[in-house]
Amino acid sequence: MDVRAVLMGLTFALIWSSAFTSARIIVEAAPPLFSLSARFAISGLIGVSIAFALGQRFNLTRNQWRAVLIFGLCQNAIYLGLNFVAMQTIEASLAAIIASTMPLLVALANWTIFKERLPMMGVLGMIAGFAGVALIMAQRFGGGADPVAIGLCLVAAVALAAATLTVKSASSDGGNLLMIVGLQMLVGSVALLLPALVMEELVIEWTTPFVIAFIYTTLMPGLAATFIWFLLVGRIGPTRAATYHFLNPVFGVAIAFVLLSEALSWTDALGVVVIAGGILAVQRARVAE
Repeated sequence: MDVRAVLMGLTFALIWSSAFTSARIIVEAAPPLFSLSARFAISGLIGVSIAFALGQRFNLTRNQWRAVLIFGLCQNAIYLGLNFVAMQTIEASLAAIIASTMPLLVALANWTIFKERLPMMGVLGMIAGFAGVALIMAQRFGGGADPVAIGLCLVAAVALAAATLTVKSASSDGGNLLMIVGLQMLVGSVALLLPALVMEELVIEWTTPFVIAFIYTTLMPGLAATFIWFLLVGRIGPTRAATYHFLNPVFGVAIAFVLLSEALSWTDALGVVVIAGGILAVQRARVAE
């Protein structure tokens, strides 16, 4: 067993899942797109500065530059941008559950578009995962959840799946990883700034929870988790690394329940377990191939 990879995967899943709770706190006190653009600018400048101090430069490969742009636009600008906007009206736990469908969407795209063979265990896991999401969505719709916000989260999950399919090219070379992380943050910051200027008014309620959440999400989900993810993908490959995403719905719902006191019904709990099991089945099937 690669103990270091396991610890990296668990740490990534925990930090990544916590981002939904910290984001919910941020958007309750500040405009989402301005907040996210500022977070990316700070995270990106820190990342690039540390990379320069470590001797890393802008001499990336063509595939790495391509991945920086696509990852910066799809994950940072579209995925996180839409989730931040959506979390103004829906709970962090629901956003985390929808986002957790990313590995299922990646598997579906590989199976249907790229004709990747998927064993029966993977097919059943994919069906189970989407069924778990449908179970939770039906219950939340009945409870008055904002359908527009849910739609934004679904589009965001598709964007993250597209970004994930490009990660391998950025992680194939162990060098310049921190530079790659910092640059894709800056891409996201620039991409979000214009819509923020057009659509939002910069009014911030400077509360202690907001300041703590902003600092945390800038340094941990924003910089540390992304860096760990690239290292993990470079160490064990994107398919094996994606296995750890099965923990995201569990961690995401649990953190929101503890820190935000969000409601957790038996339907939610059952759906989360089904989704996690489906994701694990899909990834184990793909690893076995």
